[in-house]
Amino acid sequence: MRIGVVFPQTEIGSDPAVIRAYAETVEELGYTHLLTYEHVVGVDLAHYPGWRGPYHAGHQFHEPFVLFGYLAAVTRRLELVTGVVILPQRQTVLVAKQAAEVDVLSGGRLRLGVGVGWNEAEYIALGMDFHTRGRREEEQITVLRLLWTQPVVSFEGRWHRLPAVGLNPLPVQRPIPIWLGGMSEAARRRAARLADGWMPQWRPTAELHAMVEELREWVVAAGRDPARFGLEGRLTLAQVPRAAWLAEIEAWRRLGATHLCINTMGLGLSSPQAHLDILRELAQTLGLTPIR
Repeated sequence: MRIGVVFPQTEIGSDPAVIRAYAETVEELGYTHLLTYEHVVGVDLAHYPGWRGPYHAGHQFHEPFVLFGYLAAVTRRLELVTGVVILPQRQTVLVAKQAAEVDVLSGGRLRLGVGVGWNEAEYIALGMDFHTRGRREEEQITVLRLLWTQPVVSFEGRWHRLPAVGLNPLPVQRPIPIWLGGMSEAARRRAARLADGWMPQWRPTAELHAMVEELREWVVAAGRDPARFGLEGRLTLAQVPRAAWLAEIEAWRRLGATHLCINTMGLGLSSPQAHLDILRELAQTLGLTPIR
């Protein structure tokens, strides 16, 4: 099981030197990947009484593709993972170009996690249809893979028309791995049919275990090899008593997670260095191999 970290989007601040030091240290400690959440815009709570979403305009989010272009230059081995880009609110061909560029600049270290999201206001702000997002995401995945693997693409779909066009340069990975988030049955079925892996957002409970087993059955039914289908667990430290952190990691391992990322946000840490201190302690406890 590969163990990475969640980039502390809402708590790290905007100093480029701090962001660089965080990524370099995470890599040096032996973590294998860095996963980042994304939101393009947040709502003003004064105009949204009763807002129930976890994020709003007061939460900071760095844009993943620009961030990863920067981190590609200051890291050597760290896999760069989106967890997740809200794909249907973005223009597909532009996503393909941005992802390909990150993959080129990083030497093939991008893993593109995508999802349909929950924030209708964000869709409106970006000029995209919130209500067709699931169906559109499926066609988007097809278009992305075509653009990443063929020098010239001709495609006619419900939402896309590509009149003999192509990306240059193509990515190192052809295609770039696409993993799906989302906990609904529709999202899980879509992942089983189309994705290279799934990113659940729950803890490794008996209920999630049943969902994973069901998902693997759907992967087989789609004529695919479940051994080649990834599972990215997430340990949000603030949700688990400190004494149970290692047990939670072991629970993900028993569940068959191929990847796990550690989320240090929400602990009330006072600085980016405090995030790194927690990660350093965990790396030592887990026996991660530091990069020399």
